Formats: sequence, structure tokens, C-alpha cells
Amino acid sequence: MEQFTGKVWLLGDDIDTDIIMPTEYLALKTVNDMRPYAFSPLRPELAAQIAPGDIIVAGKNFGCGSSREQAPEVIKALGIRCVIAGSYARIFFRNAINNGLLLIENADLAADVKEGDEITVRVGEAILYKGREYPISPLPENLLDILEAGGLVKAMQRLNGIGVSSTEKTGSCAACSDGSGSKGGA
Repeated sequence: MEQFTGKVWLLGDDIDTDIIMPTEYLALKTVNDMRPYAFSPLRPELAAQIAPGDIIVAGKNFGCGSSREQAPEVIKALGIRCVIAGSYARIFFRNAINNGLLLIENADLAADVKEGDEITVRVGEAILYKGREYPISPLPENLLDILEAGGLVKAMQRLNGIGVSSTEKTGSCAACSDGSGSKGGA
């Protein structure tokens, strides 16, 4: 079972893709060019403050709004280890998984956690915060396989043996593992 700890960035309900990655910056060449503008309509300073390994905790309906692949891409490019929310817009959920971004559903954590606190995630089992365990359901094996590969395109390349070494064919979950070969306890 994979376990990691990260600093919390707390967001509310209904964080839509226009907030995550504003339309006016979609014409920039790369997702790295877009990073400074992530979440800027809501919190202009946030992208600069996020450090690799941090965790976003949000309320319900995270990723609602227009289908925008740049939204999960920019979250991943910021170094966010995972997003924990009460619920997700379905298209955002699939876009995130397909881009190798770990998403966890838990409806209770956002009401209890404070921004800047650290939480520990035991993938597929629980979130630990101030002595309390918040249960989470494991992701289905097919979604873990996509995360393990680093996204859907890489998963399909791995499945078809295209451009991957033998170690990549048996690697660990890029989004949820420390490289030990664990698939997050599933």
C-alpha cells in the first residue's frame, strides 16, 4: 500500500475548469507556460505557492464546467500529488485519470481540514488527519493501470509494447506510488 504526506491547499465547492485554467491563457504554447495562471480568477497567488507533493482538498463538484484537458494537466504540472474532493464532474474525472492525476473522493475531509495542515493519504484505504481516519474507496484496477502508466496514452503504448522498456511494462503507479511497485493497495 502506498502512503504519502502533503500540505493542504483548501478550495471550495464548484471549482470549475475556467477557474482551474482560465480561457485567456489556453493559447499559451505549453502547460508549463500556463502554470502561473492556474486558479488565478479565484486566488492569483496560489500557483506560485504550491510546492511539489502538495495536495488540493476541495468540496463537491470539482472540475465542473467546460471540458478542458488543460485543467488536470496544469494541476499535475504544478506538482500536486493528488486532489481530494467531495465529488467530481465526470468529464474532469476521466480527463484527470487519463492525464495521470490521482483523484480521491471523500465528502467529509474538506469541512475538517485547515489550509496549510499536512494530511497523509493511504491510497485506496484512508486519509489520516489529526488522529482521524477518513475512509476512501480504492479505484478500479483499470484506472490504477492508467495512473500507473502515467496516463492513458502511456498505458496504451505499454499495452501495445510501443516505445517502452521491460521495466516500464511492470512499473509502479506514477501518480500514487513511491516507485516500489505498489498499486496503491488495490
